[in-house]
Amino acid sequence: MERKILDEKVKDIEENFRRASWKIKVKGREILEEFEITPPQFTALLTLNAKDNLTIGELSSEMYLACSTVTDLLDRMERNELVARVKDEKDRRVVRIKVLDKGRNVINGVMENRRKYIDKILTGVSDDMIDSVYEVMKMLNEAMEI
Repeated sequence: MERKILDEKVKDIEENFRRASWKIKVKGREILEEFEITPPQFTALLTLNAKDNLTIGELSSEMYLACSTVTDLLDRMERNELVARVKDEKDRRVVRIKVLDKGRNVINGVMENRRKYIDKILTGVSDDMIDSVYEVMKMLNEAMEI
């Protein structure tokens, strides 16, 4: 394929990714509002759910936020009974963050609504096309891994 045509396609691919990403982000924020949780709180919940029992410092590193910012975030999440601070069994000086049942329910509810949104977007799209989108997205995500 001629380079100029390829450059135009790459430009269009980037623009379509950016636009789709923005629309998904906006819808994701609407969904979070239904669950009365902020995007940073949801990110923290997902991180804590994936990597159980992190310390505040570890969560701060994972989220690329200052410890003081994460502490404030966790204070609100703890008041809302999404997480709990638990002393480490081996070293009582260490405090770990545990996702509570309500936090897991929020994660499950938000993810279910996000999947329903994507499913709605794909209504009318053939199974073959959905398979193709799946394979391309999988390949791109693997290629982008650092």
